[in-house]
Amino acid sequence: MKIGLVNLGCPKNQVDSEIMLGLLREAEFEFTSNEEEAEIIVVNTCGFIDSAKEESITTLIDLGRLKTEGRCRLLIAAGCLPQRYKEELLKEMPEIDVIAGTGSFEDVITICKEFRDKQFLQLKEQRAYLAEPANFSYERSLPRIRISPSHTAFIKIAEGCDHTCTFCIIPELRGRQRSRSMESIISEAEQLSSEGVVEIALIAQDTTAYGRDLREPDALARLLRRLATINGLKWIRTLYTYPGSFTKELIAVMAGEEKICNYIDMPVQHINDNILLRMHRGHTKTSIYRTIETLRKKMPDVVLRTSMIVGFPGETEKEFNELIEFVKDVEFDRLGVFTYSNEEGTEAYSMGKKVSEKKKIERQNILMEIQQGISFRKNQNLIGAKKIVLVDGKSKEPSFLLEGRTYGHALEVDGVVYIKCNSEIMPLQGEMVPVEITDALPYDLIGTMIQV
Repeated sequence: MKIGLVNLGCPKNQVDSEIMLGLLREAEFEFTSNEEEAEIIVVNTCGFIDSAKEESITTLIDLGRLKTEGRCRLLIAAGCLPQRYKEELLKEMPEIDVIAGTGSFEDVITICKEFRDKQFLQLKEQRAYLAEPANFSYERSLPRIRISPSHTAFIKIAEGCDHTCTFCIIPELRGRQRSRSMESIISEAEQLSSEGVVEIALIAQDTTAYGRDLREPDALARLLRRLATINGLKWIRTLYTYPGSFTKELIAVMAGEEKICNYIDMPVQHINDNILLRMHRGHTKTSIYRTIETLRKKMPDVVLRTSMIVGFPGETEKEFNELIEFVKDVEFDRLGVFTYSNEEGTEAYSMGKKVSEKKKIERQNILMEIQQGISFRKNQNLIGAKKIVLVDGKSKEPSFLLEGRTYGHALEVDGVVYIKCNSEIMPLQGEMVPVEITDALPYDLIGTMIQV
């Protein structure tokens, strides 16, 4: 029986999808990337903000048509959306046969096996599996079929979140923070390295909070030191860090270990103290500036990425202008700007003085236009520089043979380096090669491979 899985959302969702694929492979299912051929379709959904919910619902509606127009006989909605909207999905979307929340991935495998082994033509009634998120453990060795390039992988070091940000629904969807043991993470990293992975990216809702629930101080610093000893790994990247959690020990490890990329993904969300207080972010304008100053002092070549929210309830023109000046002053290397999404179940949902959608989009565009100029200027300054580039594979742009990334480019969220090289001596995917930067685009670089 052929099964297709559609992954939506963030890298943390991707890891869950890869685990589901691994468990389905152990159950001896046959996979297809063509949904029209699939008899079972699983959609791992995202329910974080409006745009993600809309994508998930649209995907489910489109795939639901294959129950009459294709071969699909079982449609499963998994992940965050059913965890949050069980009743609505079952009532409004009869094409969905099964919903399974963030703690119920093994139930997905069970129902697929039952459907196959009992040779059902269809289920008689809809089913719902909504275990507590904490019921699914990442601690044991789990099979994965990775859907990212073979030389790079995400490692989820913790699940859930203990922060109380007023705009965020994640704690309700994913539960309290649960850090994995260091040994289980090291074991997974060693396994990935043995499979040819040279770059790993550590992910969690807040990676800098790793070990806090286990009452292990500076756990992330100690984890990074151990990961840096694994043969085969060349780059170790840490995503989703928190501005108030950079200890002296953590910064020292990041600055001192050659394998750890001097790349910091640190969402600040805003800079105005009043907004930060109402967001429950736990830090201030002064502390954010201090963290950025320390990171740049200890790691002069650090690449800083952040994300911000515009249009938070009550955000005034003065507060937004403060955010503009912050972006101009700090000059982040990478910046993402999101419009505030009014999510039911969050504290901010009931806050007054909502900002109009038109105004939110206008503010988003203003910040991104400023950032585009900053990014372009920074990229132009790299022309003539020689950089080590990790080859990701053939270029999506026909003018170039290959594309890859420097340590300052995270997979998928940042730009790329388009590589010109001799077609007779092309490097393989996963190789690291010296490249001279010859041209710059606002978010991407162009370079020529240096023959050694």
